[in-house]
Amino acid sequence: MERVRVLVVDDSALVRKLMSTMLACDPGIEVVGTAADPLIAREKIKQLDPDVLTLDVEMPRMDGLTFLENLMRLRPMPVVMVSSLTTEGADVTLRALELGAVDFLAKPSSDLASSFGDSALEICAKVKQAARAKPRARTTVRKLDVAPRLSADAVLPRSQTAGSRGGSPIIAIGASTGGTEAVRVVLEAMPPDAPPILVTQHIPAAFSGPFAARMDRCSAMRVCEARDGQPIQPGHAYIAPGSHHLLVMWDGAKYVCRLHDGPPVNRHRPSVDVLFRSLAASAGAATIAALLTGMGDDGARGLLELRQAGAATLVQDEPSSVVWGMPGAAWKLGAAPEMLPVDHIAARLLALARHIQPGAVCA
Repeated sequence: MERVRVLVVDDSALVRKLMSTMLACDPGIEVVGTAADPLIAREKIKQLDPDVLTLDVEMPRMDGLTFLENLMRLRPMPVVMVSSLTTEGADVTLRALELGAVDFLAKPSSDLASSFGDSALEICAKVKQAARAKPRARTTVRKLDVAPRLSADAVLPRSQTAGSRGGSPIIAIGASTGGTEAVRVVLEAMPPDAPPILVTQHIPAAFSGPFAARMDRCSAMRVCEARDGQPIQPGHAYIAPGSHHLLVMWDGAKYVCRLHDGPPVNRHRPSVDVLFRSLAASAGAATIAALLTGMGDDGARGLLELRQAGAATLVQDEPSSVVWGMPGAAWKLGAAPEMLPVDHIAARLLALARHIQPGAVCA
């Protein structure tokens, strides 16, 4: 199997060394070089022709965003951004995703050696997935420890019954790699009186608040990071915090957001499967759910549970997805009867919501 060729670009010699070491642990990856700034990187890209770039946001001589913008215009290739876990770092990273970066890694603020070591599996997985993503389709090592893979049962047992107590439509969206931009496309197209929208996007805790604020600025809906016990209202979109699973529960009079700090499901917290399962139990056929671009298969089984509960379900199509992992897995399971380009999804969600009759109640 051909190895993924990676160029590591970072002004810190320590980060370059740590990243190279982590990536070299994977037999499917070859670190072909490193660069201390974008101008050196530009020459090494020409010489080495890497499949993937890891790129620091804050760089000397030319900042990472300017370099990324030029790169995507002149020589599009998969880029994984490396950003500090700060509010400013989160905003810059989200801008990088808008400019075409495939994914990002959170750079720890202290104890780099152990923090990067703990993230070795994630680093390698993101780089390998990036090599297969748009915009460019293209040994004896230490074995990486793999965390146990848990299903949604670890957080919420599957209900034997499904129902819609409130009757009004609720929209649910799940996404991962490439999802920050896909979610933006959907939310930008929503009117201010749209049905409530619950979003689980795989994202670190430090990034979910800035992401929600960014979505609030670009959408006619009110978009916020979900809080525990928060009532779910039309015209509002709720983003799962990066540290908690987001569930929807019926509290006797209304639907509310519930946050759960249980174990990662499908190695993610928040997990799309958890959100979808909670809606299958609490809202059932009143749910309209979409699974967007993302690596892996989180959300695929949850979407199937929703469809089995009578919900309307759809997935993003492969050409418009950065990574057709999650939607592709759901499609293969038969979890959705419809597959649409991302810029058609908002209109379809609204059309499906209009077919749900408010006031229908079932146990």
